[in-house]
Amino acid sequence: MSADTSLFTTAYEIPKKWSVAQIPNLTGKLAVVTGANSGLGLVTARELAKAGADVVIGVRDTGKGVAAAAEISAAAPAAKVDVGRLDLADLTSVRAFAQRFLGEHDRLDLLINNAGVMAPPRRTTADGFELQFGTNHLGHFALTGLLLPALVTAPAARVVTISSSLHTMGKMDFEDLHSEQKYSRYGAYGRSKLANLLFAAELDRRAGAAGTRLHSYAAHPGYASTNLQLAGQKGAMRGMMAAANGLFAVSPLAGASPTLCAATLPDLPGGVFVGPRSLGGYRGTPGVAKPHKRAQDAQVAQRLWSVSETATEVGYDFAAASTRQV
Repeated sequence: MSADTSLFTTAYEIPKKWSVAQIPNLTGKLAVVTGANSGLGLVTARELAKAGADVVIGVRDTGKGVAAAAEISAAAPAAKVDVGRLDLADLTSVRAFAQRFLGEHDRLDLLINNAGVMAPPRRTTADGFELQFGTNHLGHFALTGLLLPALVTAPAARVVTISSSLHTMGKMDFEDLHSEQKYSRYGAYGRSKLANLLFAAELDRRAGAAGTRLHSYAAHPGYASTNLQLAGQKGAMRGMMAAANGLFAVSPLAGASPTLCAATLPDLPGGVFVGPRSLGGYRGTPGVAKPHKRAQDAQVAQRLWSVSETATEVGYDFAAASTRQV
């Protein structure tokens, strides 16, 4: 398959000194952030709320979600913060979350596809998908498609899907997407993050072709200090990862900055991949990141889209999205 380097917008320069202090006033905007009970998701939701947005946090554990909402509200007393149960490893839960949202809200301005799992032993989702591919990609693919009616209703909605610099480790093996023949923790993680990039680019292309005002972006945090790296580890490896976090990782706020930049920078063209601009993409202020050539293959992106629609039974009908049917 031939690479199409036009999948991502690279001929754009993000201001070198961009910081969260430059987030514009988001009063009147509504955001959904997945996995916002801790880490980068919590910081992202908090900063959006501080800028004036109302926020719905989609979390698997609503008890932790309530605690996170209280923390966000303490930082942004004027913002409305809602908690919704969302298990991206269960399409029934994804549909229930979307149905509730569409029943309560007319539009959605920002969707941050942040939640994810990293490098666990091989397990499967409730629907039989390999856990990382099923959660990180298919769960967000389904969620975005189900929320499409609210996204296309907004004046200028944005979807930001979180990838990783480790997408370079991934290969889109359509004969073994769920690692039934061979499983590598980090290989499967890389595949799921590669899928995030391909999805983000293809969503922007399709939304533009349909004449909508929706833009899609990808972002990655560099090496940020969160519990994601530790969740799938035990023993000595967990200790090594914890030590590396302490020595080399940037703060959660710095790690969330590329996401917040992609979500809020005025006039940012669609199809941009945002990540730290220094030290090989691991640190620094947000800049335009360069995806691996495997993330720039238009044919692979289109095939992944088709496979994802079949697997999730969620179609993206932009013309009919205004009917608000889930």
